[in-house]
Amino acid sequence: MTKKDLLIVFVKNLIPGHVKTRLAKDIGIDGALDVYKYLIEHTYEVTKELDCSKAVFYSEYVEIEDIWDTDEYKLLVQKGPDLGDRMLNAFKYAFDKGCEKAVIIGTDCWELSDEVVQEAFDKLDDHDVVIGPATDGGYYLIGMNKLYPGLFHDKKYSHDNVLKDVLTEIGQMDAEFHLLPELSDIDTFQDLKDSDIDFEFVEPDDEG
Repeated sequence: MTKKDLLIVFVKNLIPGHVKTRLAKDIGIDGALDVYKYLIEHTYEVTKELDCSKAVFYSEYVEIEDIWDTDEYKLLVQKGPDLGDRMLNAFKYAFDKGCEKAVIIGTDCWELSDEVVQEAFDKLDDHDVVIGPATDGGYYLIGMNKLYPGLFHDKKYSHDNVLKDVLTEIGQMDAEFHLLPELSDIDTFQDLKDSDIDFEFVEPDDEG
């Protein structure tokens, strides 16, 4: 990695009821917020020592005095009406700034490690695109060494064919890609139970 490599972290602002909504159906809004805070802290620990440029793109506005160190992370806001546009604009930002490689991760993947992120950047030396497949049919990481707008145009997210759609698009572009290890996101209560997260919470009373 070099400072010409940019790691982009997509973060949702910590607004109750706006994060981990599927999880909140089972453990409540406050519980879901606590889990998401936990995942953000994990993502910070994974990325803080990586030797590359880093930027946090918030969903709504830049948080003041949160976990992300402004000496290490540039703080920005996502732009665009949907996730595809927001990722495309983040990649545009990276390459407009002269970056040679750019990788986007979210903050949902408990199994993510610094070794996986390092592998993503390394593989971009001889591949055009890297993808981190998630067990739910999506992806937890996408990276590229130049802008491929077609990977984000007219794409639907939050369904189990997201990865398949992106790989089809890559094939049509005749681009070289590398798949990283398949990892699990934490989106539902079952995901949380299946994980090895040492997280204690009180399940809400069924009566409200």
